[in-house]
Amino acid sequence: MMQLLDLLLLLPTLVLSLAIVVPLTGVLIRFRANYNPKALRLDAEGGAQAHTGPVIHSYFGMMSRVYRLEGWPGLYKGFMPTLLSTLVVSIFILTFLDTPRERHGAYRAPETGILGTLIYSVLMMLISLPTAILTYRSITTPHKLSYFRLMQSLRVLLTPTERRRPWILYFTPGLLAAEVLHIAVVVLGLGPLRRLLVPELSAKSERTFGDISILKLSIYLIIVALSTFILTPLEVIATRLAIQRNHASAEYNSVSQEVEGDVEEPTEFSGTDEDVIGLRHEADPYLGLVDCGKRIIEEEGWMSLYRAWWVTLLGGIGSAFA
Repeated sequence: MMQLLDLLLLLPTLVLSLAIVVPLTGVLIRFRANYNPKALRLDAEGGAQAHTGPVIHSYFGMMSRVYRLEGWPGLYKGFMPTLLSTLVVSIFILTFLDTPRERHGAYRAPETGILGTLIYSVLMMLISLPTAILTYRSITTPHKLSYFRLMQSLRVLLTPTERRRPWILYFTPGLLAAEVLHIAVVVLGLGPLRRLLVPELSAKSERTFGDISILKLSIYLIIVALSTFILTPLEVIATRLAIQRNHASAEYNSVSQEVEGDVEEPTEFSGTDEDVIGLRHEADPYLGLVDCGKRIIEEEGWMSLYRAWWVTLLGGIGSAFA
């Protein structure tokens, strides 16, 4: 009975928070997913042709572009899969993993050692990965998706191979590696350092913020800032790999994208004929984590790996005090 009451109280808060978070997250995903090669490409006659896709240099520039081309509906792309995935994960935590002690309205991971936290984090990532992929793709697709026509949306977002064998999403080249590495840096690196340098910030600590050493806190925040140099590229690479669909055919290898005519194309697009972002050609996919990073650097420049780095930094600082 208490679990049901918790869920009913959680739902309106969840919807309200997503109304704020979804547009901000959607802009971030589009900004990091945007393919903007710096090199010239060849036209049909072999002549040099400059890249004509959208060139967006900032997070807020992307926000302005999304609103100009697609309006508010474009900013709320991905709302339904985000709501459903968050709801499913919340129910799972409330039912199986939530700590039994008094919560005061907050839900925490079980308080275990480093290994337990690592296993918990990887488990939660595995549970949410398919819906995260659908969310990323629903945000970046140029097509207009219905909030309630699930099967129609799945035909747009997934290849026939992925619809027949949905578990293949877990084998998207390099995606699991990027996610696990991100978790490892946070759990095995930042986590122990946080407990060592600023144990006062731990939920189990009985000491107050007044007991925090300014020197140790400054050292930890510097380490968090430095970790941004590792975490941001992993997040950009994970975004690129998540929107890369898996397709197996005789003409293409198992990581190739949709072949022409192999999917039902919807007739309606979101907004104008101009695409909000550019996407890499589907016949030339990334082959893995390292390959994705190398190609981004070679084709778009190393700064593309650090798009919206400050978002990652703010997230790290915020989690330090959570």
